[in-house]
Amino acid sequence: MTTPPDRPLSQRPRVLVVVNSEGSGPRRLGVWLLEAGIDVVPMLGEHGLPATLDGFDGLVLLGGGLMPDDYERAPWLHDERRLAAEAIEADLPTLGICLGAQLLVDVAGGEVRASFGPKERGSTPIRVNEAGRGDALLSRLGAVAPMIENHEDMITVLPPSAVLLASSDAVEHQAFAIGSHVRGVQFHPEVAAADLAAWDDAALRGEGYDAAALMAAALEVDEQNTRASRELVAAFADEVRSRHEGAVAG
Repeated sequence: MTTPPDRPLSQRPRVLVVVNSEGSGPRRLGVWLLEAGIDVVPMLGEHGLPATLDGFDGLVLLGGGLMPDDYERAPWLHDERRLAAEAIEADLPTLGICLGAQLLVDVAGGEVRASFGPKERGSTPIRVNEAGRGDALLSRLGAVAPMIENHEDMITVLPPSAVLLASSDAVEHQAFAIGSHVRGVQFHPEVAAADLAAWDDAALRGEGYDAAALMAAALEVDEQNTRASRELVAAFADEVRSRHEGAVAG
């Protein structure tokens, strides 16, 4: 990603984005963070991850078709889990998305089960609870917002240290916080309705879904989805900048 010319790289906050699947990068989330003056550093897990989070003011853990301890297929998960534990310990601004959220749960002592519970594909209403309405990020969704889902694994038990922030009609654990600045979301704020065009139509048909219908439903609420997703990312960017400014001042 390029750096806006109005601020030197050395003075900009930095966010590490762990990419767990080569086809699933930061997308519009990366664009919005860049627009907010934050340097985005995407790293594909299979190509290696940093030893520590030193020099980073925030962390994003993206999704992927894995379980949090699927070491045979994804040996880099050992390193990703270590970074997640470091972020939790430091209360670093962190956003875990889908697999990333499940990994945070597993690291912190909760439970994730493979191919368990209802599948959620496409646009899904996410309902923010009372705790979520008091959270700097989830409150940006309003009472309810349509977000893109694409999962079949499920967070079944949150860690003792986690606070539930939002649910869908089918899945309780849609968003949570650990500490003040670590959040996990089962949905995908980085994914826009147009991105559904790349989804595997044959695989969806095998599960009883109609790809065209999923796309049409997502497009109907695309404006609301984009607004809510951008607001959530903007709130995350605020926390990253605050962390950076504190580190510089310290």
